[in-house]
Amino acid sequence: MLWTVAGVTTLGFLIALEIAARRYGLPGPITNQAREVIFAPKSGFLLYAGMALMMVVLTWRQRFIAAGAAVGIDIAIFLVRWAFDAKVTDGHPFGNGALWVILGYAVIAVTRRTGQERVLLLKGVGLGLLLVTGRKTGDAWLLITSKTRPAVLDQYVATADHALGNPSWLVGRIVTATGPIGAHVLGTVYVQLAVAAVIVALYQLRNVAVERRFPGHHLVRTFLVIGLLGPAIYMIFPVVGPVFAYGADGGHWAVANVWPNTPPPINPPHQMPFDVITPRNCMPSLHTAWATTIFIHSRMGPRTLRFAGTFWLIATLSATLGFGYHYGVDLVAGVVFALTVDAALRSLDRGWDRPGIQLVTYGATVFAALLVSYRFLPLEMAKHPWVSGPLLILAMASVVHVYVQTAKLWDPKAAPARRPEPQPELV
Repeated sequence: MLWTVAGVTTLGFLIALEIAARRYGLPGPITNQAREVIFAPKSGFLLYAGMALMMVVLTWRQRFIAAGAAVGIDIAIFLVRWAFDAKVTDGHPFGNGALWVILGYAVIAVTRRTGQERVLLLKGVGLGLLLVTGRKTGDAWLLITSKTRPAVLDQYVATADHALGNPSWLVGRIVTATGPIGAHVLGTVYVQLAVAAVIVALYQLRNVAVERRFPGHHLVRTFLVIGLLGPAIYMIFPVVGPVFAYGADGGHWAVANVWPNTPPPINPPHQMPFDVITPRNCMPSLHTAWATTIFIHSRMGPRTLRFAGTFWLIATLSATLGFGYHYGVDLVAGVVFALTVDAALRSLDRGWDRPGIQLVTYGATVFAALLVSYRFLPLEMAKHPWVSGPLLILAMASVVHVYVQTAKLWDPKAAPARRPEPQPELV
């Protein structure tokens, strides 16, 4: 019943986004996903990542067959495009095969499976499709934010960011100094964040094919819910980012071309108009939120996975600041947002107890307080950075602390068995 309700809700949401996007003369998430069955996909790597998630419900033999079929279909489609001189200009030369395999297993589940086997296979297909559809949904959301929010609040956020020492300006200069190599590495990490999430999720779901059931809580759930709820905050708090509001990428819409060399002056902020193209996708930083959840869920894996999760978090934070996509206060809000969402989903899975309710309530309160302070107290924060800056970090750290302590209550580690005391020998 829960999966049925979730499926119907997701379908209705996608239809609503499709209608909203078409009102602005552009295709929505359903159309963009459907055209990737034939045309060159924009998300080739993500389609294969989605197929990998779907394959957690298959046996190893079925996985090899599915992977081989996907590669074979991609080669065949590539040869057809090459024969007809159909050049790929706006997409990847591969990925169609992965989507075909996912859809093929959906047909197999309906026509060739029954009972629990059908349900399990449909869950796997749904998981793979949701990962890819989530990307299309995000694109539609970003379009809507740019069309419906003509004014942005960057001056408020930039002013509040003085409390943290304008980290985007500092990291931006560091990334520029590293040259093309550093920028390329950080750019790859930033773009392929979903692939990193799939790697962690595959470890968490590695026993699904054996146990014939999914675990109650895993990374993909948090990843998708963050992507669903985050853009709604964009509509409330539209921000384009320093590289656009204070950099060359903003053109004549920018306040000034000062990023990353000169931090903006401390002046009374006000709303500023901006173009209808640039997404208002800064507050909170969802890349930070997603990287935080990858870090959290990788803690349960082996040392290599924990190291990868730590690297991806640090690299993502560096990229979001170094490329001028986010302000420092965006990252603080993103961490709090991620922990609150993950805690809510864990509580939903294991049952709402008092520690879970307290954690979610506290996280939501801190997140709301951050947004209110950025909007109504930025000038005071900028004028008193030695007070407001530590308070921001302390607020974020307090949510982290409460999350860690609550997680220890939820997942107590097994105590080592006590060695029996030697008994005195009877003479």
